[in-house]
Amino acid sequence: MTSSRKTWGFSSMRSKTRAPLDEAENPFRRRLFSSFRSDRREQRSQEEEDDTDKRRTLSDTEIETNNGVFLSGEDQSDMGAMKRFSTLFSSFRGKISKDRTGKEPDLPASTELSSVEEKAKEQRYSSGQFFFEYLVVVRPKKTKDGIYEPQIIYQFPKKDGMVRFQKEEEEKTLKALTLFCFPEGVNWAPLTEYPSETFSFVLTDVDGTRKNGYCRRLLPDGKGARLPEAYCIISNVACFGLFSKIFDEVEQRRKISMAMIYPFMQSLRESAFPAPGHTVNIKSFIPDRGTEIISLTRPTDSWLEHVDFRTLFKCLSDDEVLKVFAATVLERRIVFIADELGTLSQVIHAVAVLLYPFIWQHTLISIVPEILIDVVMAPTPYLLGVQKSLAEQATDQTELLVVDLSEGRKETFIKSMGDEDTILPHKLKDEIKQALGAKNENSSLEELNRVVPEAFLPFFIKTVGHFQKYIVRNGKDQQAEFQPTHFCKALESKSTRRFVKKFVQTQMFDLFVQEMEQRPASQDGTGFFDKKIAEYNKKMREKAKKH
Repeated sequence: MTSSRKTWGFSSMRSKTRAPLDEAENPFRRRLFSSFRSDRREQRSQEEEDDTDKRRTLSDTEIETNNGVFLSGEDQSDMGAMKRFSTLFSSFRGKISKDRTGKEPDLPASTELSSVEEKAKEQRYSSGQFFFEYLVVVRPKKTKDGIYEPQIIYQFPKKDGMVRFQKEEEEKTLKALTLFCFPEGVNWAPLTEYPSETFSFVLTDVDGTRKNGYCRRLLPDGKGARLPEAYCIISNVACFGLFSKIFDEVEQRRKISMAMIYPFMQSLRESAFPAPGHTVNIKSFIPDRGTEIISLTRPTDSWLEHVDFRTLFKCLSDDEVLKVFAATVLERRIVFIADELGTLSQVIHAVAVLLYPFIWQHTLISIVPEILIDVVMAPTPYLLGVQKSLAEQATDQTELLVVDLSEGRKETFIKSMGDEDTILPHKLKDEIKQALGAKNENSSLEELNRVVPEAFLPFFIKTVGHFQKYIVRNGKDQQAEFQPTHFCKALESKSTRRFVKKFVQTQMFDLFVQEMEQRPASQDGTGFFDKKIAEYNKKMREKAKKH
């Protein structure tokens, strides 16, 4: 059974190489930093086969009850502070496998669909995902030592019938979540006022499998001083706006009773996650209001559904965003400082999306819990979000960019490498600034989702958009090979060539090219980035004809 254990870290996607670990560190530190620097294995096909076997094994041994469960403080008191992060979510995979293969959401098992209806259904739920794996409610509880330690008071669904190691790993998983729900540590006390805030984080397996955590933290209804609560949903899908709406519904039901959360989450769990541009309707009953239909719509541009550019451009000017973008595109160490958890998570995810069609391959922790603050010492690239109360511990490093997002700050860049303004080709940087001029401080989310990609995507089209010409296939069925030297020499502008020579050395570009090399020849030119490149080249040809 031990073969089904897997290690989870908190990087965004994958890392090609591991940095050396300090053997003098204790076992927890070694495991922790190993998870942060976890790489994506090159033998993907073999891993997928192994993972299938693991899921099948769990499917055969797991038994689940559909009821949520309240966890008493006494039951949780022996768990203590989280000392390591490994094998996250292994105990849930069997049920996911059964859900995906054994259920037909929203339809009775006996219902037969016509070919037209079946096609429409496939388009509506083409994502093949379900909304979430589980929901937990976390609240600080006073310990015997007089400190407040976050503990889970509600979990849905509850896993029963697990073997011993599965139960142990689930406890570690859930305990890890409490750290992200209350990253400040034990510095809590009853409050009379506390503003509600929503934020997110990402848990990533060594093979690149992602789990998204969504949190809503608030002060429950009541009189006098009381402790805040955090609702945390773990899901395979990344869609911050949609889960924020789900939290609105959960919050309404919590005001009535904790038990009211269960039927809504059960209905949600049984529904398939809609494909981009589609809507799913959830029926839910609330006392005094009757049965309600809650519509959840997924944005058409799925690669933008996890971001909100408004916070990024509210906190930073266009010039400051470009400085951060320059450091990010060369995969440097970057720390963001803010008071609000929502600000940190929204800004970091927005910065990562500016890299599209490339993907940040290194450590990404939108909110660093106090117990993990030593991650700032990692020598590898990272994007970290740190609360201002921990800023001194996070900025005592060299060779990094520290960005202060808090209101009333004296300066935005507390630390920098000094060359961020010269990384991007001057002409292309001016073009981005000019394109960003189409927005204003009152721009809606929809307007920003149009303006921002139109400003940054052309940068990559003009710098590396000619990549396809330099991926050479030796034969029809042979894997292609990229020619980096000829690729760089093809650029006429010296400043652009100088930038690209640095950019091709990044992992995000290297792994992008690897995917293009492995892509079947029949799929060349079919991706979104390919189509944008074709549109740009067509525009340039038409412009040349006019002259």
